[in-house]
Amino acid sequence: MADKEKEILEEQNEEAVGEMPEADATEETTETVEDVATENNETEQAPEEKKGFGKGKKKDKKEDAYKQKIDELEDRVKRQMAEFENFRKRTEKEKAAMYEVGAKNVIEKILPVVDNFERGLGSIPEEEKGSAFAEGMNMIYKQLIGELDKMGVKPIEAVGVEFNPDFHNAVMQVESDEYEAGYVAQELQKGYTYNDSVVRYSMVAVTQ
Repeated sequence: MADKEKEILEEQNEEAVGEMPEADATEETTETVEDVATENNETEQAPEEKKGFGKGKKKDKKEDAYKQKIDELEDRVKRQMAEFENFRKRTEKEKAAMYEVGAKNVIEKILPVVDNFERGLGSIPEEEKGSAFAEGMNMIYKQLIGELDKMGVKPIEAVGVEFNPDFHNAVMQVESDEYEAGYVAQELQKGYTYNDSVVRYSMVAVTQ
């Protein structure tokens, strides 16, 4: 009886030992499935990460292209503004030059009238200089000279001044005890300047 019980116990132990590898196999199988699932997840996520990275690079390139285009447009606008400013300055300079040329032409035509006024006033007899006619002529002459002065027209100083070819036109030489040689002794026609530019040279006689 004892031997039979012993045999039963041995059989139970063998069955227990036989079942152990199966449990281990199950655990190994479970672990293998989990590893495969993890690898699959990693494999599935990799393309998405790569895809997102590609989008970022593409976006950066697009932004760089926009920035470059903006810089080009800004540079073009600056160039056009500079060209316009140069054009404006050049136009103003040309306009001022044209105005000065036009003003000189008008002044040159008025100066003979001034000469005639001066000749007329100089030819009035001494006894008639206080008459109403003489006074009226003198007032008109002063008004004309005053308006020319406001415009920048000034008479050139001549008599008693050293001859200057920039303002004087010598037409003759004379002897003089009053002035040194090279000085203007007589003014034959009065000269004028307009804004420091000669409109008409003074016609003078210079001492020898």
